[in-house]
Amino acid sequence: MTMPSSPLDRRHDALSLRQIRYFIAVAESESVSRAAQELCISQSAITAAIQTLEHELDAALFTRHARGVRLTREGHRFLRHANHIVAAIADARRAISSNTQVEAGELNIGVTRMVSGYYLADYLARFNRLYPQIRVRVVEDERDYIEHLLVNGELDVGLLLVSNLRNTQALDHETLVRSPWRVWLPTGHPLLELDALELADIADEPLILLGLDELSENTSKIWADVGLTPRVMLRTEAVEAIRSLVGMGVGIATLPDMAYRPWSLEGDRLEARQIVDPIPTVDVGVVWCRGAPMRPATSLFLKLCREHTPDYASASSRR
Repeated sequence: MTMPSSPLDRRHDALSLRQIRYFIAVAESESVSRAAQELCISQSAITAAIQTLEHELDAALFTRHARGVRLTREGHRFLRHANHIVAAIADARRAISSNTQVEAGELNIGVTRMVSGYYLADYLARFNRLYPQIRVRVVEDERDYIEHLLVNGELDVGLLLVSNLRNTQALDHETLVRSPWRVWLPTGHPLLELDALELADIADEPLILLGLDELSENTSKIWADVGLTPRVMLRTEAVEAIRSLVGMGVGIATLPDMAYRPWSLEGDRLEARQIVDPIPTVDVGVVWCRGAPMRPATSLFLKLCREHTPDYASASSRR
């Protein structure tokens, strides 16, 4: 006997892949008009799809402002799930259409803490979905030790900040994401009136530094290059601590955009502004030993990395 569906079931069943794709396009471009141009459809079609989606989810996903839209806290949470849905469908299509039979094997990955927190899960989840027969082992450590293990053949591939790579003679690498530096500010900060900032504009602000993956040294060099000394109030290795402190108005931060999220754990909103000064990007990439034989599992992982950019990376490049 078939039981009648509840109103909640019917609401969830009504969600469509088209709505989700439109939602992602608006979230990434922060504009309905720009999303419509990218998708080659009318603005009214996107607006109607978003309104239907918000009704079905019983939540506002965007707030509107003069220059476009931005995600609400609920919208930011839904974006993560939306990208996972689209990625899972793409992986399913690839797995079904592929004629390549991969034997069981092993893949040894080295990763640093910053990259582990923001990129590893996306790449690893997709790899496991496509190649469940390959056993994966992950080693998390400092960059110099991961480089050492790669040169010695103890690791097959590394996910590192390749902009900080040292042993470039023995190691090959390929950049996957270039992340510009931004200034993180709390809502209501006077500097938010500016669309972009110079480091001189924030030199007297209380600065919170992140020490993960040598980013503290990177930050110090950035300030030294412009001949300024920041007013550092705290150094920490916890990104969430920085988000909380900035969100509460205790200080500001300069960090690569890959670490930016608009909400702290306490629910305070953070804003990000571009930095005008010419600052090298922080580049995330894959690294392997030059000239060493490459196992099939390693080749498959490199191919996946080249084809897939995590959702927050593609979105941040537009911010």
